[in-house]
Amino acid sequence: MLLMDIAKVIRSKNAGPRCTTLDIMFASMQDYETVVNAKQVTESRIAQLYDLPVEQVKIINYPVAMALKIVLPRKITAGDPGDRDVYGAQQHARLFRIEI
Repeated sequence: MLLMDIAKVIRSKNAGPRCTTLDIMFASMQDYETVVNAKQVTESRIAQLYDLPVEQVKIINYPVAMALKIVLPRKITAGDPGDRDVYGAQQHARLFRIEI
């Protein structure tokens, strides 16, 4: 099963001009726990997908909200020359095909 098949919402957005957050939300606690227990959404996996050092990736579990939040540094500050996604809204698609 792919992450995009079990998550209700997968999205990205700016968290200030220098960070992007990736949010993964689930419709049920069972779905949330399935993904967490599968241990496929890890700092090392995200670092690989986004070409970052693993120590720059932070994953925050929110079981009460049945969600995962991933915080990444932006390689280019939002709005600087060369920035192709000023809102950080198009960065989540790399998560879709993570195998759970």
